[in-house]
Amino acid sequence: MNRDEATLRIRLLTDDINHHNYLYYVMAQPEITDYDFDMLLEELNRLEKDFPDLALPDSPTQRVGGQVTREFRSVVHTYPMLSLGNTYSESELSDFDGRIRKTIDEQFEYICELKFDGVSISLTYQDGLLVQAVTRGDGVQGDDVTANVRTIRSIPLKLRGSGYPSQFEVRGEIIMPRKGFDAFNEERIEIGEAPFANPRNATAGSLKMQDSAEVAKRPLDNFVYSLLGENLSLRSHLESLKALNSWGFKTSEHTRLCSSLDDVVAFINETGLIRSNLPYDIDGIVIKVNLVAQQQLLGFTAKSPRWAISYKFKAEQVVTKLLSIDYQVGRTGAVTPVANLRPVQLAGTVVKRASLHNADIIEKLDVRPGDQVFVEKGGEIIPKIIGVDYSKRDLFSEPVAFITNCPECDTRLERIEGEAVWYCPNEDNCPPQIKGKLEHFISRKAMNIDSLGEGKVEMLFDNGLVKNVADLYDLTYEMLFGLEKVIGGVEGKKGKKLSFKEKTAENILQGIERSKSVPFERVLYAIGIRYVGETVAKKLARHYKNMDSLSNAGLEELITVEEIGDKIAGSIVAYFSEPKHLEMIARLKEAGVMMEQPETANLSDKLSGRVFVVSGVFSRFSRDQIKLLIEVHGGKNAGSVSKNTDYLLAGEKMGPEKRKKAEQLSVAIITEEEFIGMIS
Repeated sequence: MNRDEATLRIRLLTDDINHHNYLYYVMAQPEITDYDFDMLLEELNRLEKDFPDLALPDSPTQRVGGQVTREFRSVVHTYPMLSLGNTYSESELSDFDGRIRKTIDEQFEYICELKFDGVSISLTYQDGLLVQAVTRGDGVQGDDVTANVRTIRSIPLKLRGSGYPSQFEVRGEIIMPRKGFDAFNEERIEIGEAPFANPRNATAGSLKMQDSAEVAKRPLDNFVYSLLGENLSLRSHLESLKALNSWGFKTSEHTRLCSSLDDVVAFINETGLIRSNLPYDIDGIVIKVNLVAQQQLLGFTAKSPRWAISYKFKAEQVVTKLLSIDYQVGRTGAVTPVANLRPVQLAGTVVKRASLHNADIIEKLDVRPGDQVFVEKGGEIIPKIIGVDYSKRDLFSEPVAFITNCPECDTRLERIEGEAVWYCPNEDNCPPQIKGKLEHFISRKAMNIDSLGEGKVEMLFDNGLVKNVADLYDLTYEMLFGLEKVIGGVEGKKGKKLSFKEKTAENILQGIERSKSVPFERVLYAIGIRYVGETVAKKLARHYKNMDSLSNAGLEELITVEEIGDKIAGSIVAYFSEPKHLEMIARLKEAGVMMEQPETANLSDKLSGRVFVVSGVFSRFSRDQIKLLIEVHGGKNAGSVSKNTDYLLAGEKMGPEKRKKAEQLSVAIITEEEFIGMIS
């Protein structure tokens, strides 16, 4: 391709990909499959590497990040980012309404919006292009986080349509939706990092990361709610929102124009009923006078606009007694303090325990056993202690000293510089860490030995039959048959007896045998190297092809692999430098566990661009084999049914919810035989 052809193709690809980005992330109405989108992006990326000077300022390749920011430059806001006054009751709203009526003697309307619980951002556009993104900071000046914000796909790099000013600012809120937050936290726990307490903290931490490529992996989203600039011709706030939406910005559908205070209260009450069902956190409603001329007449105080106020929802909160603090040790050795509470009813459930997260939180709250503590449900799900009633504290109580030794194996705890969590370094001899590693190894996303569950793993460990994952492959029928354990027993009551009968023992051994066919990338994930989650394991497996090559890789070599940074590379080198780990891997290899990546060159492109969801049990192939067949014939696997799914491949005992979803979305449901016919 010559330079002129590349110029045209890059322009066409950039416009096309940006259009599909907008349809997917802003409108939630995708027109092409993920596979087709990836192919377009891959072509653009390849052309930009061949002709780097032809890359356009709104190129979607910027979404993947790559720019490293050592220090965030401080920027003075052109228009100060003022805060809003807060109200918590209808009477306070009535006072606000009364103050407005004293200034405005004509008819006015309110517009109500959701108050997102995220991080405020100011976006500056020049000639339709995003040129700067700045955090709120102290309201007068904030930090320039442009490189990181460019990776958020719901924020346009180039505006759509026409009629926008040559230069203007947009105010919005960057958030992390709950589903993405839960998956993100789950991945952090899997790779040995401390989970974030809530989506807002995760969002704030993401925006201040130095490597924008890492920010691009975080499930960040954005809603805009304000337009600022000189000589704007828009008459009302509602017109501004409609204009912003037409230019490619994501605005909230939960917005209402209200002609009276009664309408405002009705909107607040309705939103209060649905807020727990929203896919993101909100903590209130913002109420604004709609007409710009009336806003200008009302003006500002030193801290906030007189024409806007926020109504804050009260989090359901209770007071109870902190009885004691336990310390739990996780699979990675992280030690988490857990508060034992006098049982109390909160948001429809009885709460007995609450996480205290880490030593810093205990010190910040100065929480002590015997205290009366305030408990909330963060995001309506996780109980947390948010404060202490110091007026009721026992005069003789003493501050909590965080433990110095592991509560399980008495090893001296360690704290990694820059982290809030204390760790037990005795990873191969600390009982909860060993059991945690075993449970991780057998889990569905790892070796998928579903005949073993938590209780059974614990029985094997307690009876001295397994001390690491390689021991599972030495188990025999004679070792398993007849094992017994009483679970759930309390004083005065007998517990339930769990015993390994003939069928149980056979199922366990069969499950272990089947795990020998699990692909290498999942074996690598299963052995539990710190910071090596599912995605990283897949990248490493496909790069190094086998365990021997990976175990011999040095630090400098590892960091050249896509998405492998210093921290992950250091953890991998440290893991394989331990003789006991090499011995365990040698035993797994000897047992027949897959230690290399099979060659998966495509057999055909018969399934090219097709997205499959595989569910159920099949007669001719295992589920993993079917997924591999889909990939080698050019198709793509997905975990759940969506509007992008082309086929639901249904086996026996498939999930009823997946079938129901497929039928609702008119997704084709095919059998194993029909699938074989497609690739024959």
